[in-house]
Amino acid sequence: MSGWRAATAQPDELGESPFWHPQERLLYWVDIAARQVRRVDPAGGGPVESWAMPSEPGCIAPARGGGIVIGLRDGVYRADRWGTSPVLVVRLNHDPRTTRCNDGKADPVGRFWAGTMYEPRDARKAELYSIDLRASNGIGGQPLVQLKAHNAIVANGLAWSPDARTVYWADTSYHVIHAWDWDAQTNAMTRHRVFRQFPGKPAGWQAGQPYGGRPDGAAVDSEGNYWCAMYEGGRLLKFAPSGQLLAEIEVPARCPTMPCFGDDDLKTLYVTTARQKRSPEELQALPQSGCVLAMRVDVAGLPVNFVSD
Repeated sequence: MSGWRAATAQPDELGESPFWHPQERLLYWVDIAARQVRRVDPAGGGPVESWAMPSEPGCIAPARGGGIVIGLRDGVYRADRWGTSPVLVVRLNHDPRTTRCNDGKADPVGRFWAGTMYEPRDARKAELYSIDLRASNGIGGQPLVQLKAHNAIVANGLAWSPDARTVYWADTSYHVIHAWDWDAQTNAMTRHRVFRQFPGKPAGWQAGQPYGGRPDGAAVDSEGNYWCAMYEGGRLLKFAPSGQLLAEIEVPARCPTMPCFGDDDLKTLYVTTARQKRSPEELQALPQSGCVLAMRVDVAGLPVNFVSD
């Protein structure tokens, strides 16, 4: 676990969806359970700023026109600047009593993608949508919403290759990462394959017993390697585009949730973590659970994609 430092001192319940904003030089992320969007200047050592949301923010992405796009429980929202009330862009086709937005981000062209999670977790009702906010691409000036994948329980692991020809998506509950060939201009996904299948969680598992975790959020670096947070596995995994495991990095938290690359050279690896529903014994042993963690890496990541609207 050497090399890690805490980028935040106050832990989140369920940290997620981090991104580095290159113009503002700030790290953004969300605490889903606390219904907060957060940001901080990691270099300046200033306080963490928090922005309350009306429901759980599953994912966020910066917008070219300023502000951010947010996947809240029932759909996609837009806020023009920090602290303003989010405005509904489009409601997604799910029942918000059982389903909410989860992992999401912008693609290399500028569409916003949001996956959902089905909270009862007893049926494959989670889906993946792309939402094109550019009015010219919609019908009657409305955003163009397309269902891109389905048959999942918890959407996660969304990322694109540096050449914008491969898209990755994970279903956490089924311990699987999918991949497709992707055409950026037509937004077509073809040649589906299983990028990585992990063993399931053993029945009756308790902390301390062997279990490598399940795939949560992800990021891709400039060489095309896929970095995946393994929830309850206490580690990040780095895969080559071929699917070969290149590295396993222990994290001082049982539940890492999503990595991103930041700072001016994009060589600081940030990872959000969770502490909700963890035992007192685990939190005592891993006191940085819930904090945003950071370490330096040799290969730069890809810059965050902005939503075009």
